[in-house]
Amino acid sequence: MSVVVDVHTHMLNKDWLSLLKEHGGPRYSVTPVGALPHVIHMDGAAFMTPLPEMFDYDLRIRNMNKAKVDVAIISLTCPNVYWGGPEISQKATRIMNDDLAAAQRSYPDRIRWFASLPWQYSDLAIAELARAKKDGAAGIVVLGNIAGKSLTDPDFAAIWQAIDASGLPVFVHPTAPPGVSAMDTATHNLVPSIGFTFDTSLAIARCIYDGFFDRYPNIKMIAGHGGGALPFLVGRLDICHERIPTCSAHTKERPSNYMRRIYVDTVVFRQDVLEMCVNVCGPENVLYGSDYPHNIGDMTGCLARVDALPGETRHLVRGKNAERIFNL
Repeated sequence: MSVVVDVHTHMLNKDWLSLLKEHGGPRYSVTPVGALPHVIHMDGAAFMTPLPEMFDYDLRIRNMNKAKVDVAIISLTCPNVYWGGPEISQKATRIMNDDLAAAQRSYPDRIRWFASLPWQYSDLAIAELARAKKDGAAGIVVLGNIAGKSLTDPDFAAIWQAIDASGLPVFVHPTAPPGVSAMDTATHNLVPSIGFTFDTSLAIARCIYDGFFDRYPNIKMIAGHGGGALPFLVGRLDICHERIPTCSAHTKERPSNYMRRIYVDTVVFRQDVLEMCVNVCGPENVLYGSDYPHNIGDMTGCLARVDALPGETRHLVRGKNAERIFNL
């Protein structure tokens, strides 16, 4: 069978968590919820739960062996490092990037990593990009919004230009979208179920309509959780592009064409949704991901759905696409 590469999987670091507790306020707080000692909240809404598995690399490797996953490309999940002033944000970035790089050195056949960047501070982010690439980063992780700012904000243009030149793929992972309080997401904890997919969908749709993929033609962008809701909504994006002038003002290509240039992962939890991702994005653009070790992550289940795909598509999604994109 083909090699299995998990492109959507996370690890944390206790020093990073301590720094968030101390400097994440007033927007971020870390408080107990029920039996859980640490739950991260944004504007009072719970949205990320650090679990013991996120700090234990030996356990990770054992669980990868059980699930028959060969390589994991690990990343820092939300809220990443977009809090604190420049000194704190840079410190949080280096704590995590150094830790992930050390894990790759400890498990050279099993672990690769996405680097985080302090996006709020352009010069620091560009310097960290160069440092991380030198230290062996396989790609860059960015959240669907950066402290409320869109990925297409002009403040980030120099960083995107540097990433475009670097050749490193970019993994877009969602976070709580702006306005979580106004949307009453705390009720029923709607951030993980709806808020995250909304954040991804909004981020990537804006990139498509904004001409982002024309400005940065070399960027290989991976949209987490199957691209949010975009495989389902791509027809709506197309007809809006066709009939609403502001939707076609910055690019003349149909959004569905750009969806064939975007990579999506398999963290979708239904076979028919995975098949939709393959149909919309193409079998060469879908990558196995598990979301381990989040409490809704599932290495075994996500891989079983991939293995139910037909013929060569199965092997492409299991790992051949990732081997090509990341030069593994």
